[in-house]
Amino acid sequence: MNHPILYLECNSGISGDMTVAALLDLGADHQVLLDALASLPLTGYSIEIKDVYKSGIRACDFNVILEHDNHDHDMEYLHGHEHDHDTTEAHTHEHDLSEEHTHSHAHAEYHPETAETHEHAHGSVEPHHEHAHHHHHDARNLNDITKIIQASQLTSGAKDLALKIFQILAEAEATVHGKTLDEIHFHEVGAVDSIVDIAAVAVCIDNLSPAGIVVSPLTDGKGQIRCQHGLIPVPVPAVTAIAMQNDLTLNISDIEGELVTPTGAAIAAAVRTTATLPKEFRIRRMGFGAGKRDYAATGLLRAMLLQPLSKDTHDTILSLETNIDDCSGEALSYTMQQLLDAGALDAFCIPIYMKKNRPACLLKVLCNPEQRTEMESIIFRNTTTIGIRIQEMQRTKLPRKIFALETPWGMADVKCCTYGSDTYYYPENDSVSRLAKQSGTGFTEMYNMIQAYARENPHV
Repeated sequence: MNHPILYLECNSGISGDMTVAALLDLGADHQVLLDALASLPLTGYSIEIKDVYKSGIRACDFNVILEHDNHDHDMEYLHGHEHDHDTTEAHTHEHDLSEEHTHSHAHAEYHPETAETHEHAHGSVEPHHEHAHHHHHDARNLNDITKIIQASQLTSGAKDLALKIFQILAEAEATVHGKTLDEIHFHEVGAVDSIVDIAAVAVCIDNLSPAGIVVSPLTDGKGQIRCQHGLIPVPVPAVTAIAMQNDLTLNISDIEGELVTPTGAAIAAAVRTTATLPKEFRIRRMGFGAGKRDYAATGLLRAMLLQPLSKDTHDTILSLETNIDDCSGEALSYTMQQLLDAGALDAFCIPIYMKKNRPACLLKVLCNPEQRTEMESIIFRNTTTIGIRIQEMQRTKLPRKIFALETPWGMADVKCCTYGSDTYYYPENDSVSRLAKQSGTGFTEMYNMIQAYARENPHV
Protein backbone atom coordinates (compact mmCIF):
# COMPACT_ATOMS: atom_id res chain seq x y z
CA MET A 1 0.00 0.00 0.00
CA ASN A 2 1.03 3.65 -0.40
CA HIS A 3 2.64 5.13 2.69
CA PRO A 4 0.98 8.26 4.12
CA ILE A 5 2.50 11.70 3.84
CA LEU A 6 2.68 14.24 6.67
CA TYR A 7 1.07 17.66 6.27
CA LEU A 8 1.88 20.55 8.64
CA GLU A 9 -0.68 23.35 8.45
CA CYS A 10 0.96 26.53 9.75
CA ASN A 11 -1.93 29.02 9.46
CA SER A 12 -1.39 30.04 13.10
CA GLY A 13 2.39 29.91 12.95
CA ILE A 14 4.83 27.26 14.07
CA SER A 15 7.29 26.76 16.94
CA GLY A 16 9.36 23.88 18.25
CA ASP A 17 7.04 22.89 21.10
CA MET A 18 3.94 23.23 18.90
CA THR A 19 5.47 20.84 16.38
CA VAL A 20 6.37 18.22 18.99
CA ALA A 21 2.87 18.44 20.47
CA ALA A 22 1.17 18.11 17.07
CA LEU A 23 3.28 15.06 16.17
CA LEU A 24 2.56 13.40 19.52
CA ASP A 25 -1.15 14.08 19.08
CA LEU A 26 -0.87 12.61 15.59
CA GLY A 27 0.42 9.32 16.96
CA ALA A 28 4.18 9.54 17.54
CA ASP A 29 5.10 7.15 20.35
CA HIS A 30 5.36 8.97 23.71
CA GLN A 31 7.64 6.38 25.30
CA VAL A 32 9.98 6.26 22.30
CA LEU A 33 10.31 10.04 22.62
CA LEU A 34 10.94 10.00 26.37
CA ASP A 35 13.52 7.22 26.06
CA ALA A 36 15.33 9.13 23.31
CA LEU A 37 15.37 12.39 25.28
CA ALA A 38 16.68 10.52 28.33
CA SER A 39 19.80 9.67 26.33
CA LEU A 40 20.69 13.33 25.70
CA PRO A 41 23.59 14.44 27.93
CA LEU A 42 21.46 17.24 29.40
CA THR A 43 20.02 17.76 32.88
CA GLY A 44 18.08 20.42 34.75
CA TYR A 45 14.71 19.99 33.07
CA SER A 46 11.59 17.85 33.05
CA ILE A 47 9.07 17.06 30.34
CA GLU A 48 5.33 17.65 30.67
CA ILE A 49 2.84 16.32 28.11
CA LYS A 50 -0.80 17.19 28.69
CA ASP A 51 -4.10 17.99 26.99
CA VAL A 52 -5.32 21.60 26.86
CA TYR A 53 -8.13 23.53 25.22
CA LYS A 54 -7.16 26.12 22.63
CA SER A 55 -9.89 28.10 20.84
CA GLY A 56 -12.31 25.47 22.10
CA ILE A 57 -10.35 22.62 20.50
CA ARG A 58 -8.64 19.87 22.48
CA ALA A 59 -4.94 19.87 21.68
CA CYS A 60 -1.68 18.43 22.99
CA ASP A 61 0.76 20.63 24.87
CA PHE A 62 4.47 19.79 25.11
CA ASN A 63 6.41 21.57 27.84
CA VAL A 64 10.10 21.58 28.71
CA ILE A 65 10.18 22.72 32.33
CA LEU A 66 13.53 24.15 33.43
CA GLU A 67 14.68 24.00 37.03
CA HIS A 68 15.80 27.63 37.23
CA ASP A 69 13.97 29.71 34.64
CA ASN A 70 10.84 28.49 32.96
CA HIS A 71 8.30 31.28 32.75
CA ASP A 72 7.14 32.86 29.55
CA HIS A 73 7.28 36.63 29.55
CA ASP A 74 3.78 37.89 29.01
CA MET A 75 2.40 39.82 26.07
CA GLU A 76 2.98 43.30 27.54
CA TYR A 77 6.64 42.58 28.19
CA LEU A 78 7.22 41.03 24.77
CA HIS A 79 5.80 44.10 23.10
CA GLY A 80 8.30 46.36 24.83
CA HIS A 81 6.68 47.41 28.11
CA GLU A 82 8.81 46.51 31.12
CA HIS A 83 7.09 45.51 34.35
CA ASP A 84 7.55 43.28 37.36
CA HIS A 85 8.32 39.77 36.16
CA ASP A 86 6.77 38.26 39.26
CA THR A 87 3.33 38.99 37.87
CA THR A 88 3.90 36.75 34.88
CA GLU A 89 3.43 33.68 37.02
CA ALA A 90 -0.23 34.62 37.38
CA HIS A 91 -0.82 34.58 33.63
CA THR A 92 -1.97 31.27 32.22
CA HIS A 93 -2.85 31.17 28.53
CA GLU A 94 -3.73 27.47 28.41
CA HIS A 95 -6.53 25.67 30.26
CA ASP A 96 -5.85 22.16 31.54
CA LEU A 97 -8.63 19.72 30.79
CA SER A 98 -10.68 19.21 33.94
CA GLU A 99 -11.52 15.76 35.26
CA GLU A 100 -14.87 15.88 33.50
CA HIS A 101 -13.00 16.34 30.20
CA THR A 102 -10.60 13.44 30.49
CA HIS A 103 -8.85 12.22 27.37
CA SER A 104 -6.73 9.26 26.40
CA HIS A 105 -3.56 11.34 26.30
CA ALA A 106 -1.58 11.00 29.53
CA HIS A 107 -0.50 14.00 31.52
CA ALA A 108 3.11 12.93 31.80
CA GLU A 109 5.97 14.61 33.59
CA TYR A 110 9.42 13.26 32.78
CA HIS A 111 12.62 13.80 34.75
CA PRO A 112 15.88 12.99 32.89
CA GLU A 113 17.85 12.59 36.11
CA THR A 114 15.77 9.56 37.10
CA ALA A 115 14.65 8.48 33.62
CA GLU A 116 11.13 7.98 34.92
CA THR A 117 7.73 9.20 33.79
CA HIS A 118 5.29 10.18 36.54
CA GLU A 119 1.58 10.23 35.72
CA HIS A 120 -0.28 12.72 37.88
CA ALA A 121 -2.43 15.82 37.80
CA HIS A 122 -1.49 19.30 38.96
CA GLY A 123 -1.99 22.90 38.03
CA SER A 124 -0.70 24.27 34.76
CA VAL A 125 2.87 25.53 34.62
CA GLU A 126 3.53 28.73 32.75
CA PRO A 127 5.59 27.51 29.79
CA HIS A 128 8.80 28.78 28.31
CA HIS A 129 8.99 30.49 24.91
CA GLU A 130 11.91 30.67 22.55
CA HIS A 131 12.32 34.44 22.86
CA ALA A 132 12.10 34.65 26.64
CA HIS A 133 15.28 35.56 28.51
CA HIS A 134 17.50 32.67 29.65
CA HIS A 135 19.52 34.10 32.46
CA HIS A 136 20.94 30.75 33.56
CA HIS A 137 21.81 29.26 30.20
CA ASP A 138 25.28 29.18 28.71
CA ALA A 139 25.75 30.00 25.04
CA ARG A 140 26.63 27.07 22.79
CA ASN A 141 28.08 26.95 19.31
CA LEU A 142 27.14 24.52 16.57
CA ASN A 143 29.99 22.18 17.48
CA ASP A 144 28.80 21.98 21.11
CA ILE A 145 25.28 21.12 20.02
CA THR A 146 26.55 18.57 17.50
CA LYS A 147 28.43 16.78 20.30
CA ILE A 148 25.28 16.69 22.44
CA ILE A 149 23.18 15.21 19.64
CA GLN A 150 25.84 12.71 18.55
CA ALA A 151 26.37 11.50 22.13
CA SER A 152 22.69 10.52 22.44
CA GLN A 153 20.94 7.28 21.54
CA LEU A 154 18.77 8.91 18.86
CA THR A 155 18.57 6.93 15.62
CA SER A 156 20.88 8.02 12.81
CA GLY A 157 17.90 9.51 10.95
CA ALA A 158 16.78 11.52 13.97
CA LYS A 159 20.33 12.76 14.62
CA ASP A 160 20.72 13.87 10.99
CA LEU A 161 17.42 15.76 11.06
CA ALA A 162 18.17 17.47 14.39
CA LEU A 163 21.59 18.60 13.14
CA LYS A 164 20.06 19.79 9.85
CA ILE A 165 17.63 22.00 11.80
CA PHE A 166 20.50 23.49 13.84
CA GLN A 167 22.55 24.01 10.67
CA ILE A 168 19.69 26.02 9.14
CA LEU A 169 19.42 28.08 12.33
CA ALA A 170 23.17 28.71 12.40
CA GLU A 171 23.24 29.86 8.78
CA ALA A 172 20.37 32.25 9.44
CA GLU A 173 22.01 33.68 12.57
CA ALA A 174 25.29 34.10 10.67
CA THR A 175 23.44 36.10 8.01
CA VAL A 176 21.60 38.28 10.52
CA HIS A 177 24.67 39.06 12.66
CA GLY A 178 27.22 39.25 9.83
CA LYS A 179 29.39 36.45 11.24
CA THR A 180 30.76 33.12 10.09
CA LEU A 181 29.28 29.82 11.25
CA ASP A 182 32.26 29.27 13.56
CA GLU A 183 31.59 32.62 15.26
CA ILE A 184 27.90 31.97 15.89
CA HIS A 185 26.97 31.16 19.48
CA PHE A 186 23.39 30.23 20.19
CA HIS A 187 21.95 31.91 23.25
CA GLU A 188 18.19 31.44 23.36
CA VAL A 189 18.13 28.72 20.71
CA GLY A 190 21.12 27.05 22.37
CA ALA A 191 19.27 26.73 25.67
CA VAL A 192 18.34 23.34 27.04
CA ASP A 193 14.64 23.65 26.24
CA SER A 194 15.23 24.45 22.57
CA ILE A 195 17.74 21.61 22.15
CA VAL A 196 15.14 19.28 23.63
CA ASP A 197 12.40 20.68 21.35
CA ILE A 198 14.48 20.15 18.23
CA ALA A 199 15.64 16.68 19.25
CA ALA A 200 12.03 15.79 20.07
CA VAL A 201 10.79 16.90 16.65
CA ALA A 202 13.47 14.78 14.97
CA VAL A 203 12.56 11.72 17.08
CA CYS A 204 8.82 12.09 16.36
CA ILE A 205 9.36 12.52 12.60
CA ASP A 206 11.63 9.48 12.60
CA ASN A 207 9.06 7.50 14.58
CA LEU A 208 6.17 8.39 12.25
CA SER A 209 8.40 7.83 9.19
CA PRO A 210 6.13 9.48 6.59
CA ALA A 211 6.72 8.96 2.87
CA GLY A 212 6.99 12.74 2.43
CA ILE A 213 6.29 15.99 4.28
CA VAL A 214 4.24 18.92 2.98
CA VAL A 215 4.50 22.25 4.80
CA SER A 216 1.98 25.00 4.18
CA PRO A 217 3.00 28.68 3.91
CA LEU A 218 4.01 30.06 7.32
CA THR A 219 1.74 32.75 8.77
CA ASP A 220 3.45 35.20 11.12
CA GLY A 221 2.32 38.32 12.96
CA LYS A 222 3.64 41.87 13.02
CA GLY A 223 4.88 44.49 15.45
CA GLN A 224 7.85 44.16 17.81
CA ILE A 225 8.95 41.78 20.55
CA ARG A 226 11.67 41.94 23.16
CA CYS A 227 14.48 39.38 23.06
CA GLN A 228 18.00 39.16 24.49
CA HIS A 229 19.25 41.95 22.22
CA GLY A 230 16.33 44.35 22.82
CA LEU A 231 13.31 45.15 20.67
CA ILE A 232 13.23 43.45 17.27
CA PRO A 233 10.61 43.48 14.50
CA VAL A 234 8.18 40.65 13.74
CA PRO A 235 8.77 38.53 11.70
CA VAL A 236 12.04 38.36 13.61
CA PRO A 237 15.24 38.66 11.50
CA ALA A 238 16.21 34.99 11.94
CA VAL A 239 12.81 33.89 10.60
CA THR A 240 13.06 36.12 7.54
CA ALA A 241 16.61 34.87 6.90
CA ILE A 242 15.48 31.24 7.11
CA ALA A 243 12.57 31.94 4.76
CA MET A 244 14.88 33.69 2.30
CA GLN A 245 17.61 31.05 2.37
CA ASN A 246 15.23 28.09 2.11
CA ASP A 247 12.53 29.43 -0.23
CA LEU A 248 9.80 29.28 2.41
CA THR A 249 6.57 31.16 1.74
CA LEU A 250 5.94 33.61 4.58
CA ASN A 251 2.59 35.35 5.03
CA ILE A 252 2.34 38.35 7.38
CA SER A 253 -1.01 38.76 9.14
CA ASP A 254 -2.46 41.72 11.04
CA ILE A 255 -1.99 39.94 14.38
CA GLU A 256 0.31 41.72 16.84
CA GLY A 257 2.89 39.21 18.02
CA GLU A 258 5.29 36.47 16.99
CA LEU A 259 3.57 33.42 15.50
CA VAL A 260 6.61 31.89 13.81
CA THR A 261 9.74 31.32 15.91
CA PRO A 262 13.21 30.76 14.41
CA THR A 263 13.09 27.14 15.60
CA GLY A 264 9.68 26.66 13.98
CA ALA A 265 10.87 28.15 10.67
CA ALA A 266 14.02 26.00 10.73
CA ILE A 267 11.94 22.88 11.36
CA ALA A 268 9.68 23.73 8.44
CA ALA A 269 12.69 24.27 6.17
CA ALA A 270 14.42 21.07 7.29
CA VAL A 271 11.51 18.62 7.12
CA ARG A 272 9.70 19.86 4.01
CA THR A 273 10.06 17.60 0.98
CA THR A 274 7.44 19.41 -1.12
CA ALA A 275 5.12 22.41 -0.88
CA THR A 276 2.33 20.73 -2.89
CA LEU A 277 -0.42 18.54 -1.49
CA PRO A 278 -1.50 15.50 -3.53
CA LYS A 279 -4.53 16.27 -5.69
CA GLU A 280 -6.58 13.53 -4.06
CA PHE A 281 -6.12 12.04 -0.62
CA ARG A 282 -7.84 10.67 2.46
CA ILE A 283 -7.06 11.96 5.96
CA ARG A 284 -5.92 9.00 8.03
CA ARG A 285 -5.04 10.82 11.27
CA MET A 286 -5.04 14.35 12.64
CA GLY A 287 -3.33 16.02 15.59
CA PHE A 288 -3.21 19.49 17.15
CA GLY A 289 -0.24 21.12 18.86
CA ALA A 290 -1.01 24.04 21.20
CA GLY A 291 0.87 27.32 21.21
CA LYS A 292 1.78 28.96 24.50
CA ARG A 293 0.16 32.39 24.08
CA ASP A 294 -3.28 33.77 23.30
CA TYR A 295 -3.43 35.70 20.04
CA ALA A 296 -6.32 36.46 17.71
CA ALA A 297 -5.20 33.37 15.80
CA THR A 298 -6.26 29.91 16.96
CA GLY A 299 -2.77 29.19 18.32
CA LEU A 300 -2.78 25.65 16.94
CA LEU A 301 -0.48 23.75 14.61
CA ARG A 302 -2.45 21.05 12.81
CA ALA A 303 -0.69 17.91 11.59
CA MET A 304 -2.32 15.33 9.33
CA LEU A 305 -1.33 11.99 7.86
CA LEU A 306 -2.69 11.88 4.32
CA GLN A 307 -3.14 8.82 2.11
CA PRO A 308 -2.75 9.71 -1.59
CA LEU A 309 -5.48 8.03 -3.65
CA SER A 310 -3.45 7.52 -6.82
CA LYS A 311 -1.47 4.28 -7.11
CA ASP A 312 1.64 6.14 -8.15
CA THR A 313 2.89 9.45 -6.84
CA HIS A 314 3.13 12.21 -9.44
CA ASP A 315 5.04 15.42 -8.94
CA THR A 316 6.91 18.16 -10.76
CA ILE A 317 10.67 18.49 -10.59
CA LEU A 318 13.29 20.71 -12.24
CA SER A 319 16.28 19.65 -14.30
CA LEU A 320 19.19 22.11 -14.11
CA GLU A 321 22.07 21.62 -16.51
CA THR A 322 25.16 23.42 -17.66
CA ASN A 323 28.15 22.66 -19.96
CA ILE A 324 31.53 23.20 -18.29
CA ASP A 325 34.92 22.96 -20.03
CA ASP A 326 37.23 25.01 -17.80
CA CYS A 327 36.65 23.69 -14.28
CA SER A 328 38.81 21.30 -12.27
CA GLY A 329 37.66 17.84 -11.30
CA GLU A 330 38.17 18.73 -7.65
CA ALA A 331 35.79 21.70 -7.96
CA LEU A 332 33.18 19.59 -9.75
CA SER A 333 33.41 16.85 -7.12
CA TYR A 334 32.94 19.39 -4.33
CA THR A 335 30.01 21.03 -6.15
CA MET A 336 28.19 17.74 -6.65
CA GLN A 337 28.56 16.86 -2.96
CA GLN A 338 27.28 20.31 -1.96
CA LEU A 339 24.26 19.86 -4.22
CA LEU A 340 23.43 16.47 -2.74
CA ASP A 341 23.96 17.70 0.83
CA ALA A 342 21.55 20.57 0.11
CA GLY A 343 18.83 18.10 -0.84
CA ALA A 344 19.14 17.67 -4.61
CA LEU A 345 17.26 14.60 -5.82
CA ASP A 346 20.32 13.70 -7.92
CA ALA A 347 23.44 15.29 -9.36
CA PHE A 348 25.77 13.83 -11.98
CA CYS A 349 28.27 14.67 -14.72
CA ILE A 350 28.28 13.34 -18.30
CA PRO A 351 31.49 13.57 -20.42
CA ILE A 352 30.91 15.62 -23.58
CA TYR A 353 32.90 17.39 -26.33
CA MET A 354 32.23 21.07 -26.92
CA LYS A 355 33.37 23.64 -29.49
CA LYS A 356 36.71 22.88 -31.13
CA ASN A 357 36.44 19.34 -29.70
CA ARG A 358 37.30 20.52 -26.19
CA PRO A 359 36.70 17.80 -23.54
CA ALA A 360 34.07 18.96 -21.09
CA CYS A 361 31.25 17.72 -18.88
CA LEU A 362 27.52 18.24 -18.68
CA LEU A 363 26.52 18.87 -15.05
CA LYS A 364 22.89 17.89 -14.42
CA VAL A 365 20.94 18.41 -11.22
CA LEU A 366 17.42 17.18 -10.41
CA CYS A 367 15.60 19.02 -7.63
CA ASN A 368 12.22 20.16 -6.36
CA PRO A 369 11.02 23.52 -7.74
CA GLU A 370 11.41 25.30 -4.39
CA GLN A 371 15.11 24.31 -4.32
CA ARG A 372 15.97 26.11 -7.56
CA THR A 373 17.54 29.23 -6.04
CA GLU A 374 19.75 27.25 -3.65
CA MET A 375 20.91 24.85 -6.39
CA GLU A 376 21.75 27.70 -8.75
CA SER A 377 23.69 29.46 -6.02
CA ILE A 378 25.81 26.36 -5.32
CA ILE A 379 26.60 25.88 -9.02
CA PHE A 380 27.48 29.53 -9.70
CA ARG A 381 29.61 29.89 -6.56
CA ASN A 382 31.62 26.69 -7.01
CA THR A 383 32.09 26.24 -10.75
CA THR A 384 33.16 28.41 -13.69
CA THR A 385 29.81 28.30 -15.48
CA ILE A 386 28.07 31.54 -16.40
CA GLY A 387 24.68 30.08 -17.34
CA ILE A 388 22.28 27.34 -16.28
CA ARG A 389 19.44 25.85 -18.34
CA ILE A 390 16.21 24.99 -16.50
CA GLN A 391 13.58 22.48 -17.59
CA GLU A 392 10.37 21.55 -15.75
CA MET A 393 9.63 17.84 -15.80
CA GLN A 394 6.74 15.61 -14.71
CA ARG A 395 7.77 12.60 -12.65
CA THR A 396 6.07 9.39 -11.57
CA LYS A 397 7.69 7.85 -8.52
CA LEU A 398 6.95 4.82 -6.43
CA PRO A 399 5.90 5.37 -2.80
CA ARG A 400 8.93 4.70 -0.64
CA LYS A 401 10.26 4.91 2.88
CA ILE A 402 13.56 4.11 4.55
CA PHE A 403 13.45 2.12 7.78
CA ALA A 404 16.05 0.78 10.19
CA LEU A 405 16.13 -3.03 10.28
CA GLU A 406 17.81 -5.09 12.99
CA THR A 407 19.52 -7.91 11.07
CA PRO A 408 21.71 -10.79 12.31
CA TRP A 409 24.72 -8.77 11.08
CA GLY A 410 23.74 -5.42 12.65
CA MET A 411 21.44 -2.45 12.02
CA ALA A 412 20.81 -1.64 8.37
CA ASP A 413 18.82 1.08 6.63
CA VAL A 414 16.59 -0.39 3.94
CA LYS A 415 14.52 1.45 1.34
CA CYS A 416 11.08 -0.07 0.79
CA CYS A 417 9.13 0.72 -2.40
CA THR A 418 5.68 -0.45 -3.44
CA TYR A 419 4.01 -0.80 -6.83
CA GLY A 420 0.51 -2.21 -6.77
CA SER A 421 0.68 -5.38 -4.71
CA ASP A 422 4.46 -5.72 -5.15
CA THR A 423 7.00 -4.62 -2.54
CA TYR A 424 10.70 -4.10 -3.22
CA TYR A 425 13.53 -3.82 -0.67
CA TYR A 426 16.81 -2.03 -1.41
CA PRO A 427 19.49 -1.94 1.33
CA GLU A 428 21.22 1.43 1.59
CA ASN A 429 24.80 1.53 0.33
CA ASP A 430 26.35 2.91 3.54
CA SER A 431 24.76 0.18 5.66
CA VAL A 432 25.88 -2.57 3.30
CA SER A 433 29.44 -1.21 3.19
CA ARG A 434 29.65 -0.93 6.98
CA LEU A 435 28.30 -4.42 7.69
CA ALA A 436 30.35 -6.02 4.92
CA LYS A 437 33.50 -4.47 6.37
CA GLN A 438 32.64 -5.49 9.94
CA SER A 439 31.90 -9.11 9.02
CA GLY A 440 34.55 -9.55 6.32
CA THR A 441 31.82 -10.45 3.82
CA GLY A 442 31.81 -9.28 0.21
CA PHE A 443 29.62 -6.29 -0.64
CA THR A 444 27.32 -8.16 -3.06
CA GLU A 445 26.87 -11.08 -0.67
CA MET A 446 26.02 -8.76 2.23
CA TYR A 447 23.58 -6.79 0.03
CA ASN A 448 21.77 -10.00 -0.96
CA MET A 449 21.64 -11.24 2.65
CA ILE A 450 20.15 -7.98 3.96
CA GLN A 451 17.65 -7.85 1.09
CA ALA A 452 16.52 -11.45 1.71
CA TYR A 453 16.22 -10.80 5.44
CA ALA A 454 14.09 -7.68 4.75
CA ARG A 455 11.73 -9.72 2.57
CA GLU A 456 11.35 -12.32 5.32
CA ASN A 457 10.84 -9.67 7.99
CA PRO A 458 8.69 -7.05 6.24
CA HIS A 459 8.52 -3.57 7.71
CA VAL A 460 5.72 -1.89 5.78
